[in-house]
Amino acid sequence: MIEGLTGALLHLMTPLPFLYVLIGTVAGIVVGAIPGLSGAMLIALTLPLTFYMQPVNAIVLLIGMYVGSITGGLITATLLRMPGTPSNVVTTFDGHPMAMAGKPGRALGLGIAASFVGGMVSWVVLLFLAKPLSIWATRFGPFEYFTLILMAMVLIASVSQGSMIKGLVSGFLGMLVSMPGVDPSAGQPRLTWDWYVLNGGLKLLPVLIGIFAVSQVIGDIVTIGKRMERVETRVSGMLMSLKDWRDQAWNMFRSSIIGTWVGILPGIGASIGSIMAYTTARNMSRHPEEFGRGSEEGIVASESANNATIGGALIPLIAMGIPGSVIDAILIGALMIHSITPGPTLFITNGDIVWAMIAACLVANILMYVVMMGSVRVVARIMYVPRHYLLPVILVFCVIGTFALDNTMFDVWVMLAFGVVGFAMEKGGFPLGPFVIGFVLAPLMEEKLRSGLMMTAGSIEPIFTRPLPLIFLIISIILLVWPFFRAWMESRSRRLPAGADAP
Repeated sequence: MIEGLTGALLHLMTPLPFLYVLIGTVAGIVVGAIPGLSGAMLIALTLPLTFYMQPVNAIVLLIGMYVGSITGGLITATLLRMPGTPSNVVTTFDGHPMAMAGKPGRALGLGIAASFVGGMVSWVVLLFLAKPLSIWATRFGPFEYFTLILMAMVLIASVSQGSMIKGLVSGFLGMLVSMPGVDPSAGQPRLTWDWYVLNGGLKLLPVLIGIFAVSQVIGDIVTIGKRMERVETRVSGMLMSLKDWRDQAWNMFRSSIIGTWVGILPGIGASIGSIMAYTTARNMSRHPEEFGRGSEEGIVASESANNATIGGALIPLIAMGIPGSVIDAILIGALMIHSITPGPTLFITNGDIVWAMIAACLVANILMYVVMMGSVRVVARIMYVPRHYLLPVILVFCVIGTFALDNTMFDVWVMLAFGVVGFAMEKGGFPLGPFVIGFVLAPLMEEKLRSGLMMTAGSIEPIFTRPLPLIFLIISIILLVWPFFRAWMESRSRRLPAGADAP
């Protein structure tokens, strides 16, 4: 471990890789600070640029964007009460009231420091847990993998915003979209409707850019006339004193652990981690009445947790090839573009990539803290760039990046079609996360199931007789049934007459 990490860090300290991490981190911060744009959108747009890059350089660039975008959203959440990314929603509860009370520098300083601590705590967990977990995962057979992916997809749907039914529908739609192409077992085209352009299936890049980038552009066009309430950015009070560090140490550590654990769970994401840490901090605070009115503990809890989910989410990606978040699903696509298959054998087949990812996560967190502390006033001005200047440029990059994939207009039309699909899904309350993860994981899920069936002559008995598949299946059923059971219990309790006790 020491040898691999040291070698990766020495490589990242050479000019070109370090420049890529720096560019990625700064770009992530800037995009995260612009309301309506997101890290997923940035990374999806950047994928075409990585085609001809060295795999290590490509992945460290994307990791830098991942880290920077989560933190960049803190600026708009604090100054505009408009979270730059969904993971910063909870920060608006206390960051904006503190800024409006004349202490924007204090609010930003607390958030930046908490983001750094959260990122570092999760990085330590990533460093020590990824390889042991990947070694354990090498014992998985096809049915273990199939039920693990099934559990991950049910978990993603169960924690999606809105109803679980919509989360499941979104996930199944993503799986359906992945089906056209050549059947991997029979070798015959399926669901192509005699369109030869569909024989290779719908490519990952046009779908991702359409779902995340084009849909966001359409949404921003619809709300382009919305005005922003500005708060003057002052940097006084940004640096935390030793007393501040001491007072917030336990809150930072506890929230970072919560965020890391939530990040490890496939598909849950930074938003849930931030909410859980914020709720825990409020319940354990000596001054819970201050939460929602500019509480320092609330800012620290939210920002520690949402940044800690980054390192946590990379653990299942590296160890098992399961995305811990939507951005991790795009990172899996980036690895596949370079013919790298994530999963338990990644440490063996592409150890340099794994250690580069881990080292880049560390370096990006350090750069994020330095860049944010030194340039927050400049970045804060960027978020006021009129969107009618920004959106056409983004759309042009979408078209160029997609066309460059295979020099075919079919991919461009696919991108535009999925932009409309993504916009319609969000307007209808259908989350995009399950759709993307279903699209990415369905081929692997099908491959593992068919491999298992061929090994057992068509029998699914091992799912019920082997311990791990059975455990994953039981957890999936519980996750699937629990929201409906809870809703039934709540409706039943409301129907009870006043003063009656539920049996």
